[in-house]
Amino acid sequence: MRQRGLQALTSRRYRPVTSDGKALSPSPNLLKDKTAPTSPNQAWVGDITYLNAALGWVYLALVIDLYSRKVIGWEVADHMRSGLVTGALKQALYSRGRSKAKLIFHSDRGSQYGSASFRALLRAKQITQSMSAKANPYDNAYCESLIGTLKQEMNLKRPFASIREAKSQLFEYIEAYYNTKRKHSALNYKSPFQFEKLTQNIIIS
Repeated sequence: MRQRGLQALTSRRYRPVTSDGKALSPSPNLLKDKTAPTSPNQAWVGDITYLNAALGWVYLALVIDLYSRKVIGWEVADHMRSGLVTGALKQALYSRGRSKAKLIFHSDRGSQYGSASFRALLRAKQITQSMSAKANPYDNAYCESLIGTLKQEMNLKRPFASIREAKSQLFEYIEAYYNTKRKHSALNYKSPFQFEKLTQNIIIS
């Protein structure tokens, strides 16, 4: 083959695109030029990423509180339909309770976040939607950073055997380590849990 100038073709594994940018009537970016939150439940940020599993990709939707970088909701599924992000938001609402303050939920312009079911849940809970500028992931940098950290620190060298295994390992990382033990320089070298406990008395209604 080499003598004839031929080269074997190698297939590149498909990597899913988690944001299609197709949200109808995108919401304005309410976090642009806005000062950092001064307490929990002022601004939540959501995003989706993909993880390798034995039978194909699995998808992780996250919701973090911008004040403390705490993961307050997450959902894993074998699809990227609106139920994935709605499930993560429902968990965030359950863990935080109904906020009495004005709350902004920020994401990219993916069709999942622009879906009727997701927006209906935001309206029902009186949460104002915010979206990044088109094709500008920097606007969602906090979630992007968390996703990069998660993939690096979980050391995902082999595919998950199943969604069940993915959920188990993600629980160990998010709930038993990231939220409670992992220190952040931006949080005065406290974990998200420690930072919230020291700086706020969160009232869940």
